[in-house]
Amino acid sequence: MQMLALYSIKGGVGKTASAINLAAQASLAGQRVLIWDLDPQAATTFYLRNKPRIRGGGVEKLVKGKALLEKTIRETDMAGLDLLPASLESREMDMLLEGRKASRLRKVLKPVSDDYDLIVLDCPPGLTTLSKQVFSSVDALLVPVVPTTLSMRTLNQLQQYLDGENIATPLWPFLTLVDRRRKLHQESMADFRKAWPTHLSANIPYASVVEQMGSHQAPLTQFAPRTAAAVAYRNLWEEISKRL
Repeated sequence: MQMLALYSIKGGVGKTASAINLAAQASLAGQRVLIWDLDPQAATTFYLRNKPRIRGGGVEKLVKGKALLEKTIRETDMAGLDLLPASLESREMDMLLEGRKASRLRKVLKPVSDDYDLIVLDCPPGLTTLSKQVFSSVDALLVPVVPTTLSMRTLNQLQQYLDGENIATPLWPFLTLVDRRRKLHQESMADFRKAWPTHLSANIPYASVVEQMGSHQAPLTQFAPRTAAAVAYRNLWEEISKRL
């Protein structure tokens, strides 16, 4: 079982769309995939046509390792892709994880570790107790970065935080919401490639079809598989899978 997290300190960078589309591409490639929605807003849960409710005892039992995961995990419309949903109750995870040993999230999932090849975490923004547990649980952090000054700045802040806490989890940043018509984006993309040798080369374009995931409640591969954004996510997954 390998674990990847879609994470950024900053919101609005395409994190949830990336988590869903990468998980969908992995399942199409034959992987058994679980996506865990850790964000109380439960956008991933909504996109995958599920209700924001944690069965089997709620978030407290889930964190304590006492939840029945077979009752909590749900199927999606895609074969090979399951969901561990979020709810408003997920906002309590920071408090419940306080003081617990590192890699708690991986331990929570241990009972189903043989059932999945890949687990994708969709994480809320910010530096919190939950995010620190994410950092210690996953094999790599996939960090969406918009080619703007503020988004690039938060990537540097994340690396500084990991270095300060002696957390060795690798960062694999990639560019999202890319508009090549904008000079700022073109300049930022060049700077990004020079500054981050571990970056993933596939860029996700700014595209209205990604916003339409909300109305379709589905990943791009289910309603717009031939669009530039869908192809970009497929290329991104192929690059990630080679690294794994």
